Amino acid sequence: MAGVGEPGTPTDWQLLWLGGGGTNLTHKVDKKPPDHIQYPHMRHISRLLLLCAGGSLLLLTGCQTGRVAGGGPYHVTAYRPNNPSAVRVLVSLSKENIYVMEGDRCLMAVACSVGTPAKPTPKGNFKVYSKQEHKRSGSYGFSVQGDRIIPSTGGGGGRYVGYPMGYWCEFAPAYGFHQGFVHPTPRTHGCIRLHGEAAPKFFALVRIGTPVNIATTQPEDATLASRVQRVDDSRTPDPDPRIMVSDAAFEKPSGPLLQ
Repeated sequence: MAGVGEPGTPTDWQLLWLGGGGTNLTHKVDKKPPDHIQYPHMRHISRLLLLCAGGSLLLLTGCQTGRVAGGGPYHVTAYRPNNPSAVRVLVSLSKENIYVMEGDRCLMAVACSVGTPAKPTPKGNFKVYSKQEHKRSGSYGFSVQGDRIIPSTGGGGGRYVGYPMGYWCEFAPAYGFHQGFVHPTPRTHGCIRLHGEAAPKFFALVRIGTPVNIATTQPEDATLASRVQRVDDSRTPDPDPRIMVSDAAFEKPSGPLLQ
């Protein structure tokens, strides 16, 4: 297993853990080796991520101001909607922000990672049509060979276990929101990644049929973007593959999801 790479450069395990898409465990959704998946945020894994955080807890209360979370704590408050059918999701590609709105009320505003120019996140109007809390990739993952766990795309020997893509919310074939590393610049193959506890809270806010608008800019950029806490996972340490292949990767976060 590769060690930590140069600053800003993902290691081998990060490249195999940084995001993606897909609708089932046999359909290959990414077109090149992985650059985009992260496990669900939970107590066991958070201990690993916090090894290099070294900072105090940061709080983002709904849509209020926060600082940069450098691969560590990213605490988000998401507000319970009065009318779940009125919830809508706005994605600003230029700001790399997600705004979950109920009318003019901001329920949650968080940073995200979006697709690179070569593998862009699709623009347009969509609806969430599939949700899967314990999603695993069918394209990239691990080969479990006794005591050895090595990166794999599903071929060769050993038992294949796909990468965790927790709190998957699919809005177009092979494109979805899911938990993963979030970087300051576009990073994924088209999926939209949320950091840490933002993903399960997003999952709780949306439902099948929730409208999604993805555009270069959003009107909310002018009023909310400056308040969104940024996050930089570029120096996050490699995850432990033993946890990645276990059910612990899907442990629910502690505390209430919605206020």
